[in-house]
Amino acid sequence: MSSNDKEMSFLGHLEELRWHLIRSASAIFILAIVLFMFQKQVYEDFLLAHRKPDFITYQLFCDFFQLFGVESGFCNVEFKDNLLSLKPTQQLMNSIWTSMILGVVVSFPYLLWELWRFIAPGLTEKEIKKSRGFIFIASFLFFCGILFSFYVIAPISIHFLYNYQITDLIQNNFTMDSHIGLVTNMLLGVSILFELPVLVYFLTTIGLITPEFLKRYRKHALVLVLIVAAIITPPDIASQIIVAIPILILYEASIKVSRMVIKRQLKNEQ
Repeated sequence: MSSNDKEMSFLGHLEELRWHLIRSASAIFILAIVLFMFQKQVYEDFLLAHRKPDFITYQLFCDFFQLFGVESGFCNVEFKDNLLSLKPTQQLMNSIWTSMILGVVVSFPYLLWELWRFIAPGLTEKEIKKSRGFIFIASFLFFCGILFSFYVIAPISIHFLYNYQITDLIQNNFTMDSHIGLVTNMLLGVSILFELPVLVYFLTTIGLITPEFLKRYRKHALVLVLIVAAIITPPDIASQIIVAIPILILYEASIKVSRMVIKRQLKNEQ
């Protein structure tokens, strides 16, 4: 192949990448517009849902603790003051930015599909066949993270942070930006964390990690998970365990995924 053919091939890849990016950006933009059109419902039923005393998680936690005869603050959840908007443009800019973030969340499976379409031409037929479940598995884990964050981590954290007060001389008056930022950061952070098995799959495939490496540092991972759980949840053991268990399950699942990849590679070499 001549240098000119290589250059054309490289430019062709860039052109292909450009169209994948354009389609991905278009999907995010279109969904963001739709979400912006229904911004009242998005805010009241999703982003601000944890400020409602009758939110389902508060009721379930209240019933759970009452079952064991333990008093719980989840039985009398109350948010006294409305959130503050301190600038004339704050609500508009927040709704635009939030619509874009949620546009990325909703379009996640499509974004993965565009990524796979760009990579697929460079794969063998056997590799394509084995990677067909990638979009479904990655999307499933992503939305599991969204649901876990929305129904477990977010309500626990918001209930604790809204009621935490060093002294009566300090009054909590939160802005809408701080609340919405807290919710969206938790949603994205936890959903990305739930992609751990997918990340381990690719890192094992290219030889960067092994099942033995993951097992060797299992105790370190346990400590790290407990630290993360302590940061994003109230300082009580029950809440930290609720958050830590799914993450530890994902870590153990990642070890099995890594072992599966190694076994398949050894089988292919024989």
